[in-house]
Amino acid sequence: MGLTVVADDEIATVVTTLAMTERPRPRPLPASRLRLVAWPEPAAAAYRALFRRIGTPWLWYSRLVLDDAALAAIIGDPAVAVFAAVDPAGIEVGFVELDFRTPDTAQIAYFGLIPELAGQGHGRWLMAETLARAWRPGVERVGVATCTLDHPRALGFYRAQGFVAVRRTIETFADPRVAGTLPRDAAPQIPYLASRR
Repeated sequence: MGLTVVADDEIATVVTTLAMTERPRPRPLPASRLRLVAWPEPAAAAYRALFRRIGTPWLWYSRLVLDDAALAAIIGDPAVAVFAAVDPAGIEVGFVELDFRTPDTAQIAYFGLIPELAGQGHGRWLMAETLARAWRPGVERVGVATCTLDHPRALGFYRAQGFVAVRRTIETFADPRVAGTLPRDAAPQIPYLASRR
């Protein structure tokens, strides 16, 4: 067994890829006061604000470093569907991004709720709503990925929803806190080592 050194200004994570190859049997929709609504071509600033609000505790950064044109090319693609979870006042408190650009596949590119909603059952509701939209005609596989930087219960949650782990990979990337993409105090559960340099 060997260890690989990761530079102080980088992060390493184990990514688990999961798949579902059969549409789940219908079951009662979990209760939620939230609604999932289509969010076609959201403005870059609004998208990034929600992405940051949901993902900062888990060091989500990829969409924050894209310029407006690159972001718009993804979320404005007709084969990419973005949905916002909204509270009773109509405020976006979560989102789902489904990528249908690979034939026969719906990839859950992003799935999340603001941290304040954790542990209230809204995740099960959001996944049920997501799967109802992902399994459109012609889809034979729904995929999702999670990593060891995500919520500690994320992998178990996906498996409980019917996803099966199919691959594990290691990803390394520059710590987004070093460049200031995310604040230095983001994700305190992941040590910030760059200050040792």
